Amino acid sequence: MVGATRSYEFARRLVERGHQVHMIAGDPDTRRARISTESGIVVHWLPVPYDNTMSYRSRLWSFLGFVCRSAIVAGRLRHDLVFATSTPLTVAIPGAYAARRRRVPMVLEVRDVWPELPIAVGALRSPVTRWAAHRLEAWAYRRAAHVIALSPGMAASIRRRFPRVPVTVVPNSSDRALFAGADRAGEELRRSTPWLRDRPLVLYAGSLGLANGVDYLARMAARLADTDPDVRIAILGDGRMRNEIRDLATGLGVLDRNFFMLGAVSKAEVVAFFGACDLATSMFVDIRELGDNSPNKVFDAFAAGRPVAVNHGGWIAELLAETGAGLVLPPGDPEAAAGAVSAFLRDPAAVKAARAAASDLARDRFDRDVLFQDFERVLTEAAVPAGRSPSGQPRR
Repeated sequence: MVGATRSYEFARRLVERGHQVHMIAGDPDTRRARISTESGIVVHWLPVPYDNTMSYRSRLWSFLGFVCRSAIVAGRLRHDLVFATSTPLTVAIPGAYAARRRRVPMVLEVRDVWPELPIAVGALRSPVTRWAAHRLEAWAYRRAAHVIALSPGMAASIRRRFPRVPVTVVPNSSDRALFAGADRAGEELRRSTPWLRDRPLVLYAGSLGLANGVDYLARMAARLADTDPDVRIAILGDGRMRNEIRDLATGLGVLDRNFFMLGAVSKAEVVAFFGACDLATSMFVDIRELGDNSPNKVFDAFAAGRPVAVNHGGWIAELLAETGAGLVLPPGDPEAAAGAVSAFLRDPAAVKAARAAASDLARDRFDRDVLFQDFERVLTEAAVPAGRSPSGQPRR
């Protein structure tokens, strides 16, 4: 499916390790609940509308709808452990309810710094909603046997404010097996794409939301059209800002010239684009809290052996600077970024070294199979003290 696959990949590996896994997920394309089995995972699909083009108010109602429906389903299941993965943090409500009903632990995974992030981007504006968000945050963490954070910054924020809550960092990961054929797929994509062929390609694959600030790349394309017109920028994704970005690119005269918007594709389809690109990107607006994110696109690029450019600070920017696996572009200055990107792409030695560094990161620090071991250990250690699962027996 389109979007992140972390939950599926970890759940699939849990099944392979002998655990029984029930997953409760929203399906915006169905009008009634259904159950299916995917790779041994029993998936409970709930008819909850959601997409990246929705307003914050509509998303909130969608989140609340999922809370109610998922709590009913989770409360009926027999289980030894509840794993609730956020965003949004409202997912902790059905998770805590199901855990209390069966008297089992809950492990909470935090994929965004919450509520600092929605407050910073203006999603929570009123004092009442901010107060409620902080109360929900404290309530959720205190009911978790363990918290998994996706970045060191997220973990530090939680530990600072809730020092008694055990926290483990398990970042997003690189699926090296999935991207093993990226080079070959990329070559085929280049041959079949007239506007690309042998030209340098900069790729953005992700959401087009307010926080992502992908207009930065449209403005960078406008500068490149004058200074290095052969460089192509491809945008894969959808979201609330899609039409605005398209209109901006049209106004700048770069749409379908050196700036191409191709829509959202599945993780399987995106492999070819990462294989074809010379530089992948991760964009955010200039808000400090966003630097603690753990963007999937970065780790997909590493898995494909491709360098990454970011226009924000935080742990990913520090990682790139430390290892040489990409570029840190100036926030708020896409024209300067165009110069840096062009110079990098026209330096074969620099590109080769950055690709090697990216591959090393995928293998040595972010391999999904290795990070899954940390993930499973947290869940297993949380479940064992409850005395619900004898050693060697499958756990739900």
